[in-house]
Amino acid sequence: MEKDVDRLLARARKPLEVAPSLHRLYKGKIEVVPRCRVRDLHDFDVWYTPGVAAPCREIQENEDLVYDYTSKWNTVAVISDGTRVLGLGDIGPKAAVPVMEGKALLYKYLGGVDAFPICLDTKDPDQFIETVKLLHPTLGGVNLEDIEQPKCFYILERLRRECQIPVWHDDQQGTAAVTLAGLINALKVVGKDLSKVSVVFMGAGAANIRVADLLFKTGVDPGRCCMYDSKGALHKNRKDIRENPDLYEKWKVCLTTNSRITEAPIAEELRGADVLIALSKSGPGIVKPAWVFEMAPGAIVFACSNPVPEIWPWEAKEAGARIVATGRSDFPNQVNNSLGFPGIFRGTLDVRASSITDEMCIEAAEEIASTAEDRGLGEEYIIPTMEDCEVFPRVATAVGMKAIEQGITKKVMSRDELYGVSEAIIRDSREKTKLLMERGFIKHIDEPV
Repeated sequence: MEKDVDRLLARARKPLEVAPSLHRLYKGKIEVVPRCRVRDLHDFDVWYTPGVAAPCREIQENEDLVYDYTSKWNTVAVISDGTRVLGLGDIGPKAAVPVMEGKALLYKYLGGVDAFPICLDTKDPDQFIETVKLLHPTLGGVNLEDIEQPKCFYILERLRRECQIPVWHDDQQGTAAVTLAGLINALKVVGKDLSKVSVVFMGAGAANIRVADLLFKTGVDPGRCCMYDSKGALHKNRKDIRENPDLYEKWKVCLTTNSRITEAPIAEELRGADVLIALSKSGPGIVKPAWVFEMAPGAIVFACSNPVPEIWPWEAKEAGARIVATGRSDFPNQVNNSLGFPGIFRGTLDVRASSITDEMCIEAAEEIASTAEDRGLGEEYIIPTMEDCEVFPRVATAVGMKAIEQGITKKVMSRDELYGVSEAIIRDSREKTKLLMERGFIKHIDEPV
């Protein structure tokens, strides 16, 4: 058994060991390449001066033409201030660039979306907001990323209200959608009803607050749930939260959950609980195996902090959890935003939706869950992997159709038409990457991960 644990730990550490040398070798993960033909330099007469003046004048007369004449239709900015990066905390905007580049790579490869990282050197939320608003003419959408709470709520709310393009915070909406997808199927495997389960949330950051919100909108009973921050259980008698206006979102959780107003430590609250959703701080050892042992039969544990989960999956399994999920790709049941945002934004862009609503997120979650169910659910397969490539056009189609149903799009297509558009764009992106590797423009390095 000890050798098995050592092997699992070695595998878990491998990506962290090889990442610095590979990042240095490739000098970043994305680049800009032409979309248009360049047969010879005379083509620049069309793409630049004097020819470019004609589309410029037409856009001046009809601003919607910018989506037809430029790459705005498919461009998303991944914007962060580096104040809450993965499980690393406030590491600053420069140190956050590799994460935002990685996000941009996933957008392109999985969703066919041209994304670019932008890390802002400010911690002032109003300055952040104004900067994004100034950038928006170039962009088809904005992905906010790794911004500390409570300002992430304020930034998202204002930008969604004041921008003319869809703005999304993946740490809130993306995490919530993918977690909901995993939970829908986990409950099917253990034979429990979404409306009757008790859920303990470990961590009261932006991610878990939005996860809880989406679960409640889907049928989970908030009164049967309890959320914990670093000071203990959230409930309506928490004066420290009630009296702090910056903690408004956390206060809403206090008012809607924990109907028993328990102040018990999390170890006691987990006794008999059906589900633990941990999005707190990087482990291991944050969640104790003894706590999992006290959970209800058929216990579900989502330990999703990165880069190391709050408890190692094998420890949770040994303690009695029937289903364990993490945020990592090297363990079964990766509950990771990468299953959501590429397809969600693909569908949003393809129908030119003005926003990404909660209903669109729920539709995405249900489609992610359905994709896995179609392949056959099991204790170690409750959610698709990134290799299940059909999930991305399926999610794009589901999200786009929901946006059309809600009347917030500038394009209307049938389900088959939308799937065809999304699938073709995603396939094109993957095939281009494959071709660049085959031709040696992207170097192949024999470095096991």
